[in-house]
Amino acid sequence: MNQSKFVKYHVPCPECKSTDACSINEDGSAKCFSCDAFFPKYSNGTVMSTENYNKPTPTPKVLNAHGGIFAKLTDRNISKETAEKFGVKVVYDGAGQLAQHLYPFYINHEQCATKIRYIRDKRFSFEGTIQGSGLFGQNLFKEGGKYLTIVEGECDAMATYELLGSKWAVVSIKRGAASAVTDIKESIEYVESFDNVVICFDKDKAGEDAAKKVATILKPGKAKIVTLPNGYKDPNDMLNKGRHQEFTRAWWDAQVYTPSGIIRVADKQKEFLNREQKQSVPYPWDGLNKKLLGLRAGELVTLTGGTGLGKSSVTRELEHWLIKETNDNVGVIALEEDWKRTVDGILSIEANDKLFIDSIRNGYTETQLTNMFDRVFANDRVFIHAHFGANDIEEIFAKLRYLIVGCDCKWVVVDHLHMLVSSMLDGDERKAIDSIMHRLRSMVEETGAGIILVSHLRRVEGNKGHENGITVSLSHLRGSNSIAQLSDCVIALERNQQSDDDLESRTTNLRVLKSRYTGDVGNATSLVYNKDTGRLHEYEDSELLHDSDAIPF
Repeated sequence: MNQSKFVKYHVPCPECKSTDACSINEDGSAKCFSCDAFFPKYSNGTVMSTENYNKPTPTPKVLNAHGGIFAKLTDRNISKETAEKFGVKVVYDGAGQLAQHLYPFYINHEQCATKIRYIRDKRFSFEGTIQGSGLFGQNLFKEGGKYLTIVEGECDAMATYELLGSKWAVVSIKRGAASAVTDIKESIEYVESFDNVVICFDKDKAGEDAAKKVATILKPGKAKIVTLPNGYKDPNDMLNKGRHQEFTRAWWDAQVYTPSGIIRVADKQKEFLNREQKQSVPYPWDGLNKKLLGLRAGELVTLTGGTGLGKSSVTRELEHWLIKETNDNVGVIALEEDWKRTVDGILSIEANDKLFIDSIRNGYTETQLTNMFDRVFANDRVFIHAHFGANDIEEIFAKLRYLIVGCDCKWVVVDHLHMLVSSMLDGDERKAIDSIMHRLRSMVEETGAGIILVSHLRRVEGNKGHENGITVSLSHLRGSNSIAQLSDCVIALERNQQSDDDLESRTTNLRVLKSRYTGDVGNATSLVYNKDTGRLHEYEDSELLHDSDAIPF
């Protein structure tokens, strides 16, 4: 008989975290009967040096050499009737003490193996081979029943059968939680012949993980997973403590397994009808509102354009607009300037003047500047990243989360994407952008904040570049398709800054490249830059763009 010798049991397993499944061999190695892990060394109460364990295939032998009789399993509180139903016999030692359980396994109703459980040290051995055998108890219940319950061990199978009033089919996997999927696959036709499959594994991490894995290989909607009440490890534990009603309730309350990320829509009617509306505010420009129907919290908006085409001017207008037109907290992460320049830019919008130029700012009294400052910032709703040049990616994302969660910012402007990319020094810009965009997308979904992201365009081939006012497309986004894929909205700036026509060189077209909300794309509006005030003004009548006398300021 192929039988290992164990000298100690009840050792915690460092792999599956079971408190009592690990046994110690005579040679100082250890084996976990829950997760099947093997540990070459055991020293001073600690399992050392984990490696994979390849269990040898047992050699078939003549069965039932131990004999045994049908009797109550006194150590497990399982009745003689149930033990006899499952074919489980017991062996007593010379002192009349319970020494062994003998669990039979079958192939086509012919016994092929006996699993021996040694009561004193709780070790196991096999006589014969379970290769190709059915699940423990499978021989007792015909295919095609209403309910089949699958548990983790033989005693749990018998305990569950009793707890449920000896009414429903119950089987056990053969080799512990680590081999659960393999065991079920070997009997998949039998298992799926039942209308409902109820999985009731041990209430530990190994058992919970194994239950989900088994559920995924069954037909969708067939598997239900039992959640045992707190304080109970397994069905046999509940039987020992007389918790029949609690177990039955947990069994009937078992939930149909649904993989993470999959919802049953029929269950979501109330949530659908009563869902919170996304907060929306209009853009400062009517043409953009006609395309996008406003700016919404919980969305990622990417603003893109070539170098020197006015991205900073547009973001300044948006920042000021959000501060003045909402009651929401607003955050700004400007990675290419310090906080004073950001404040100067926002106050310039308030003043309708270029306060960022010292000579112009010096023309205002301290009282005037103080009043403007208070009108914009005294409400304590604006928070600005104050570390120019600090671009460590983890630090920036930590600050972004803090702005949203800690400072309750409903809107955050991040200027710009490629400064974040520069901190990821792996040399793969596309990969870095993918990572950043996925994190920004997750941040938006998790927090419900609106993020406005500034991005650059890649250089174009040919005689004309972005500085010549070429029409921008999604293919011009620099670095990765994920910018377009993961943004709710993409707005591009187009301007012919090299034009000899003064008005044309100061006119920026806003083109919507993507709008997940409305689907409406194309040219939205034109903004004209006022050289005197530094402001952008919407020009609705495109025919007037070449009439210098019609400039509205």
